[in-house]
Amino acid sequence: MAVKNTYNNESIKSLKGPDRVRKCAPVIFGSDGLEGCQHSVFEIVSNSIDEARSGNGNLIEVIRHSDKSITVKDYGRGMPVDFNKNEQRYNWDLIYCELYAGAKYDGNLSGNYNASIGLNGLGCCATQYASQYMDVEVIRDGFKYNLHFEEGYNIGGLKKKEDKSRKTGTTTRWKPDPKVFTDINIPLEYFQDMLKRQAVANAGLRFTLKDEESNQTFEYLYENGIRQYVDEVLVDKTYTAPVYISRDTKLVEKDGSREHDAKLTACFCFSSDVSLAEHYYNSSYLVNGGSPERAMRAAFTYALDRFITSEGKYTKGEVKITYADIQDSLVFVSNSFSSVGGFENQTKKSIVNAIFQDAMTEFLKHELEIYFIENKSEAIKIADQVLLNKRSAEQAEKTKLNLKKKLGKGLDMNNRVKKFVDCRSKDADKREIYIVEGDSALGSTKMGRDAEFQAIIPVRGKILNCLKAEYNRIFESEIIIDLLKVLGCGVEIKTKANKKISPFDMSKLKWSKIIICTDADVDGFQIRTLILTMIYRLVPSLIDAGKVYIAESPLFEISYKKDTFFAYSETEKNEIVDKIKAKEQKNGQVPKISIQRSKGLGENEPDMMWLTTMNPASRRLKKVMPTDMKQMEDMFDLLLGDNLQGRKDFIQEFGYKYTDMLDVS
Repeated sequence: MAVKNTYNNESIKSLKGPDRVRKCAPVIFGSDGLEGCQHSVFEIVSNSIDEARSGNGNLIEVIRHSDKSITVKDYGRGMPVDFNKNEQRYNWDLIYCELYAGAKYDGNLSGNYNASIGLNGLGCCATQYASQYMDVEVIRDGFKYNLHFEEGYNIGGLKKKEDKSRKTGTTTRWKPDPKVFTDINIPLEYFQDMLKRQAVANAGLRFTLKDEESNQTFEYLYENGIRQYVDEVLVDKTYTAPVYISRDTKLVEKDGSREHDAKLTACFCFSSDVSLAEHYYNSSYLVNGGSPERAMRAAFTYALDRFITSEGKYTKGEVKITYADIQDSLVFVSNSFSSVGGFENQTKKSIVNAIFQDAMTEFLKHELEIYFIENKSEAIKIADQVLLNKRSAEQAEKTKLNLKKKLGKGLDMNNRVKKFVDCRSKDADKREIYIVEGDSALGSTKMGRDAEFQAIIPVRGKILNCLKAEYNRIFESEIIIDLLKVLGCGVEIKTKANKKISPFDMSKLKWSKIIICTDADVDGFQIRTLILTMIYRLVPSLIDAGKVYIAESPLFEISYKKDTFFAYSETEKNEIVDKIKAKEQKNGQVPKISIQRSKGLGENEPDMMWLTTMNPASRRLKKVMPTDMKQMEDMFDLLLGDNLQGRKDFIQEFGYKYTDMLDVS
């Protein structure tokens, strides 16, 4: 029986304290998975970088501890954590326990920070709230301050004692909370890539990384910033001489009400061996580009088109170049700083700022015009290469279209099936096709599969009941036709309604295994049964030949210490729990066991999907036998057919077994 929900004025609630982040991590960090956990590290490193960029300290030390905690230490002025008379609160409370609090709201280069990554005042507080624990040590003003937090709450207040070392700086050690993030095992490669990029964006700033797990230490320093980085990329490559350009400018609001200081820099060249386009803004690596990416594309396309036209290099009636013709030969890195904001969100992977984009576009157009005038011989080589790229692409596309016309009906029908994801192998004895439930499951299985031999096709919703439907309806169903096209072996019936699928031929089957993969719930069972019914009615020989399988999904995920077990039934769950308890009771301990229902396939992380459902070494597949199909047909007819009294009798006798599948919330 469904529980009635009350929705009234008292139903509206606001999150307070740590729950503002702990229950909404994706809003702040972009994800509650590994990517979000990684971004929490970047938030703390960002604060140290901002301090170094303001002229305080030239070394940042990072430690990746073996227990998955992280330490970041800088030699800046130290966080001001003592009492704030203006706010009538301690600064540590503002910095670590109050969202949107900080010293970076001045909005011009004369403030505390001339160009900050951390403009939003969220990072320290959000990361603290999302931590299992956080310890902060600050040295400044002749004192050493210590703070300790657990799951978002301060424990013990501010501890303050005199320090005569004359050193200053902030050291933060924290451990991301697995109650907030689904994965806190941040790989070494993330730290290496992130710190290297920060060294590139902050010329002369030294970063050290100590990895306790491998007992290795790394150092990152680019004295000449992006110029040195571009030289590194171009080693052993053919290229024009790299060009470094820079401009200090003002960004003026559209209504003229305010000016923002900005420094625009870029380094570029053209190469026949390598292409690269990267952008940094206020030290943040813009994975998704945004404004500087659009400025680069517009400026290079404009400047090169203008030069090609002036040199008369276009043939009569030729279509003009686009950025696609340029990008394969361009190496470009921009690194800009400004007191104006513009990050798309807190993850800082893109900026969307119109006045910055306009300034960057004008800056690049101007510098390219000068470059082409002063280096005409190189400009001609570049223009010739871009035109070659363009004409080669046009010829390739023309050849492709001609080939399609020649092939005509001989084209692989699978290429016309929506959202079908093929595998690389062409060996029918190795290939497997997973028929999955919906687009969400398509995403997780696609990322979790072995692309060498595992292909995927999603079923969009529930298909027709092929035991009851007429053939004309069956062969009008897009889902059924798509499934049959992917199988490739035709159908075993003869009817005027079938004009799209050829007669059955087992030798044309493209798969060694046809695996039906649905959620372990009522909807999943029904979709699985409908797919089996389709195969049973249209291509029953596939079942006779043992080609059809059901992928069993675990019902329970059992966590104990560092181990995770999967149970595929209530009985198996009880057996696993009993074994754990028996083992611990021998040691005189009470085991802490976490049991939760497994997520739907679409909610699984790719590695979990691989482990439980797709890895031939660990998955569970049930082969569908002809006897199974006869039982299924009888049951399907009983539950969905015309036998009303039989269905009533069945529910009265066995219905209690299925009540745990119903949602009564």
